[in-house]
Amino acid sequence: MKLIIQIPCFNEQNTLLTTLNDLPRHLEGIDEIEYLIINDGSLDETTKVAWDWGVNYIVNFTQNKGLAKGFMTGIDVCLENGADIIVNTDADNQYYGEDIEKLIRPILDGKADIVIGERPIDQNEDFSFLKKKLQHLGSWAVRQASNTSIPDAPSGFRAFSREAALKLNVVNDYTYTLETIVQAGREKIPIVSVPIRVNKALRPSRLSRTMWDYVRTSMLTILRAYLIYKPLKFFQFLSLFPTIPGLLVWIRFFYLYFRYGGAGHVQSLIIGCTLIIIGAICLMIGILGDTITANRKILQDTQYHTRKMYYDGVKQAALKRHEKCMIYYR
Repeated sequence: MKLIIQIPCFNEQNTLLTTLNDLPRHLEGIDEIEYLIINDGSLDETTKVAWDWGVNYIVNFTQNKGLAKGFMTGIDVCLENGADIIVNTDADNQYYGEDIEKLIRPILDGKADIVIGERPIDQNEDFSFLKKKLQHLGSWAVRQASNTSIPDAPSGFRAFSREAALKLNVVNDYTYTLETIVQAGREKIPIVSVPIRVNKALRPSRLSRTMWDYVRTSMLTILRAYLIYKPLKFFQFLSLFPTIPGLLVWIRFFYLYFRYGGAGHVQSLIIGCTLIIIGAICLMIGILGDTITANRKILQDTQYHTRKMYYDGVKQAALKRHEKCMIYYR
């Protein structure tokens, strides 16, 4: 059983060493542990720190591509190098390295394919009162969109089985955390959460410029993911807003028509028709989106089998390699 711990990095020379030193070297049920750094266009000595520490793999981006791109590239490299379990953690030492054992246990026991670390948000002194409430709100929105019970959706401390990693698709450029949970819930991938601990913050979060920018982007990410997996349900709901007023206007028109005659009330008929047409258009968009979603499931299934054949093939070659450190340039 091989575990690869991946760490996306962007200018992390001051915190990366602390994070790496905190990672476990041996875990019960794991035969081999390797370490991967995704250098997302860092301008400092992040790569040198990783090299000197002795990580097994380094992915170098020539420019900053964002957290989601770094995460998915790391997943591909882990699969290519024979990982049976992949753990993603942050480079700022936010999470306890010892908790990786708790994180992978449900996968080893066959109870889940994705495990999310649940932070003690309400007890976290580094989070303001507003941020705590917004974190809870965002997690609630993800639970509604994904039909899961994950209490800490934005947590970046998570583990994936090889099977789950082969099925992952992230189309968002901002972050992978929310979209992967929605995908897991909608695709019926077994997902659970476990309580974890957090360290004192070593630096401010870089995910967004302001709290409101983070909220706005997160809500758009959730909405986009929901539209991908449940377009018919979304547009059915949206179509009610013009359709119901349109029907009420029609009822008013016919009431006045049969009671007083139709003169002077043609405007109601026109407005009602317009609103109902808009509602019908929304419904048609939902039907088209549902058809596209069905085709997407077929493409995902094809992609899964293609990736499985490819990565299972290169896995055997990866197990025979014994280089100190492999460096990838993307």
